[in-house]
Amino acid sequence: MLAGVLTWLLCGGMLGIAVAQDNAPVDAAEIQRIMNEAAPTEPTPETPTGIDMMSLMLSGGRFMIPIIIMSLVVVALAVERMLSLRREKVIPEEFVQQLKEIADPLELFDPQSAFQVCANHPSPAASTIGAMLSRTGEPLGQIETVGAETVARQADRYASPVRWLTLAAAATPLMGLLGTVWGMIVAFHDSTALSADQSRSEQLSEGIYTALVTTLAGLAVAIPAAILAQYLENRIAKLFSEIEQLAFDLAPGLRRFVGRNRLNSRGELVTDTHSSTPPSNPTAPPLAPPRVSPTDQAQDTATNEPPARAS
Repeated sequence: MLAGVLTWLLCGGMLGIAVAQDNAPVDAAEIQRIMNEAAPTEPTPETPTGIDMMSLMLSGGRFMIPIIIMSLVVVALAVERMLSLRREKVIPEEFVQQLKEIADPLELFDPQSAFQVCANHPSPAASTIGAMLSRTGEPLGQIETVGAETVARQADRYASPVRWLTLAAAATPLMGLLGTVWGMIVAFHDSTALSADQSRSEQLSEGIYTALVTTLAGLAVAIPAAILAQYLENRIAKLFSEIEQLAFDLAPGLRRFVGRNRLNSRGELVTDTHSSTPPSNPTAPPLAPPRVSPTDQAQDTATNEPPARAS
């Protein structure tokens, strides 16, 4: 009987404890923590990092080598042409001012002084004017033709390096496209060797991403090259058009020397004794006909008479 009483007391105590725990306040934060620990954790997606341009360029492979070489050529040509096409190199301001002083007025233009000015200022403008002065004594049309031809030759010589910029602007994108096509071929080829548990789309996206690097590099070189080529061509056309205009403005000053004088190799004005070009002075008197003596006239009459007919 004592054992039954003890058992009843023990059961009643445990029941009281359980009822007391049920009536205790519930901590919501604790419940949320327990639920978070029990819930399965999902992998956090990786945030894409920034693009490292150096690593990107290196990933282009061997197709980046000709593009890099072409970029160096573009930079070198652009700097060299910029320095060569400065106005003081092509049309020196001091040279133009001295020529204008000599040609004021144009009717008293002195070819000897102008030739010396050209020798003191070596430039494309001086070469053109000097070529015209060396034809002093010839008709004005021939002098202007020589000036135009000299300007064309000088402009072509200065424009020759610019053509390499045009070539770089056209060829570099094709080099980049070639690298991209090859990279895509390699990416698709590698995707065929993947196992079943590997992602083919991930492999292709990575390969195409790397392959597009060469196209980006080609366009990055071609666009500045095209802009520079167009700018330099326009600058050459403008400068040599000014040279041609200067030459044509000075050419009428040589009209009074046509058939009379010429410049020798030392730039000295000498009398032209071997020229077949008549002087361009319309006020010069006409040449008188040769005088014939009476004796010569009688001989000419006898010579021109028909022979007598035989009877």
